[in-house]
Amino acid sequence: MNNPLIKLDSIVKKYGKGQRAVYALKGISLSVYKGEFLAIMGASGSGKSTCLNIIGCLDTPTSGTYIFNGVEVNKLTKKQLALLRRRYIGFVFQNYNLLERNTALENVELPLIYHKIPSRERKNKALLALKEVGLNGWEHHLPSELSGGQQQRVAIARAIVKKPILLLADEPTGNLDSEMSHEIMKLLLRLNKEEGLTIIMVTHEKEMAEYADRVIILKDGIIIEEK
Repeated sequence: MNNPLIKLDSIVKKYGKGQRAVYALKGISLSVYKGEFLAIMGASGSGKSTCLNIIGCLDTPTSGTYIFNGVEVNKLTKKQLALLRRRYIGFVFQNYNLLERNTALENVELPLIYHKIPSRERKNKALLALKEVGLNGWEHHLPSELSGGQQQRVAIARAIVKKPILLLADEPTGNLDSEMSHEIMKLLLRLNKEEGLTIIMVTHEKEMAEYADRVIILKDGIIIEEK
């Protein structure tokens, strides 16, 4: 088997010191391979979001080793971590995080601005990403003119427009009704199966986790089950 895209080895995350120390993760070891769709489940406070934040280089472990695509993340500088996030990882959140005064197209273009891509090329890439998530014709609508499901599609388009190799989704259906939740999951599944996009998703909903190839369950900072 090929080397994993992500390898966590004995990852510990501790907040505070001494008797007030709280352990969010207590020695997590996990491998994720290219093209996998992994769901992370667990109750509130189980450590699932902390785990996702470490994988996304938004947080750093207290101890342990994290290897991403052959690179030991622990040894990277803050600038190198920022470049890794920008080039290789897309993020989707529960609350969409769209700029309210910008159109769908402008929201999707935003990551490309940081890559200093020329305006015309940037617009074309954003239009293609919106088409890919089923929003052709909605490019010039503001978030307030879109449904929750459409806003999440914009957020997914923004995450994939730079062609990342990893998509991290934190409760992507948390603000959606059942029907729209399944529509978003079908979209993520298509991106995984047809585009080969590696996806790691945090969810508390078993029904949504069933779309994944593999599910791990966290409790009190440790993996208690994998299926």
